[in-house]
Amino acid sequence: MPTSPPNARQSPSRASQGGNTRRRAPRSRNNNRSPRTPAAPKPTLFDEVGVTAVDPAPFDQLGLPKALVRELARTGLTEAFPIQAATIPDALAGSDVLGRAQTGSGKTLAFGLPMLADLHGTSTRPLHPRGLVLVPTRELATQVTDSLKPMAKALGLYVREIVGGMSFSRQADTLRRGVDLVVATPGRLNDHVRQGTCVLSDVERTTLDEADQMSDMGFLPQIREILNHVPTGGQRLLFSATLDGDVDRLVREYMSEPVVHSLTPSAASVDSMDHHQLDVAAADKHDVLTRIAARDGRTILFVRTKHNADRLTRKLRAAGVHAGALHGGKAQNARTRILDEFRQGTTTALVATNVAARGIHVDDVSLVVHVEPPADPKDYLHRAGRTARAGATGTVVTLVTDDQRRAFRTMADKAGITPTITKVRPQGEGLARLTGAREPSGVAVAEPKPQTSRKSGSGASRSAPRGRAGASRNGGGRRSDAQRGAHRT
Repeated sequence: MPTSPPNARQSPSRASQGGNTRRRAPRSRNNNRSPRTPAAPKPTLFDEVGVTAVDPAPFDQLGLPKALVRELARTGLTEAFPIQAATIPDALAGSDVLGRAQTGSGKTLAFGLPMLADLHGTSTRPLHPRGLVLVPTRELATQVTDSLKPMAKALGLYVREIVGGMSFSRQADTLRRGVDLVVATPGRLNDHVRQGTCVLSDVERTTLDEADQMSDMGFLPQIREILNHVPTGGQRLLFSATLDGDVDRLVREYMSEPVVHSLTPSAASVDSMDHHQLDVAAADKHDVLTRIAARDGRTILFVRTKHNADRLTRKLRAAGVHAGALHGGKAQNARTRILDEFRQGTTTALVATNVAARGIHVDDVSLVVHVEPPADPKDYLHRAGRTARAGATGTVVTLVTDDQRRAFRTMADKAGITPTITKVRPQGEGLARLTGAREPSGVAVAEPKPQTSRKSGSGASRSAPRGRAGASRNGGGRRSDAQRGAHRT
């Protein structure tokens, strides 16, 4: 059941609106009516606390178990990022924590380390996890799990992702053996709860990561259903870039007097990027895109639909660009393979729908391209956030044709950005200077062969251990770059 709203929140009283006594003003033949002044937005808890000033701190001074500190040091991590230094002590003390920090700032370890520390030393019953992390996408679930597995292994704990696109029965078997910390997407977790293959009555600590993105994706009803199964009195950690609407209600209904840490205002990450509006003739757009995609470095090109992603990828590969498509219509093993190739540099241009804007963390993405201007400023900011991670800089460009200029200006104003406007041609100096565009090789890149060694949707390595015995369950064969990237995910 929901808890009482946090005492720290002070909602301003609404101005009187006149109720049923309001009379309709007579219609005037002229349009010289006074413009209405928009109502000021309600202050949120982030607004009330302002920006938290916290310096980095050594992990060994935050109260973490020595085994965790040793494992962090083994992977080269000795100093906590500001969001970690701010939130870990409060989380270890048992407080509910509400946090905001930009992408790539280290939120995964900020909530993951204290959760693992608190779960250490007690046992987990079959089907009854004691820790729960909810995330918006399958890819983010896998990244969070990969980041936390080495830390869990050091404490003899088991972390497992529960997401769609993978075998339900295999996940149920894993849950029956006992999982200490579940990292899940809301839809698949609810499926397990309804089927009785996951019981949430023992959950002591719950984290909602990227809560605003889950809200935007329509997950709020499923999140409420999950939280209503979690016992009251347990710890709640929530990380979100904004507290708009539904997220604010989640905070008031399911958190108890949270400690609030807001390390960056919502538009802070925008300042570390260069934003460009590239005015392009419709007839030149494909050639411009091809030359941009052929540049050196990792590039993400965002499109609106799955069909457009596949079509553009085929055209780029035919021109000699090592491109891959990522969207929700692909099987999970294909999505995992494409992301791995992009991280490793085998694929340099990722053509994606919004599935990659919401929770995909890949380091060293130096350029984000909006193939079509997004209509929603949140979509623009989520997509742009795939570059300029962890204090790095990056470039965001939007291709704008004549008929799109007015709509893009309106969206840019709402997003709080002022792009530099440049008219570009495929072989123009301006395009090459801003994006590194160059002529593609023209040698077609062969399509990847379909994988036949793994059943579709299985989502599990055949070498994965099946026993419940101690630390070996955490998958020692995982990629080493998961450890190297753990600090910033």
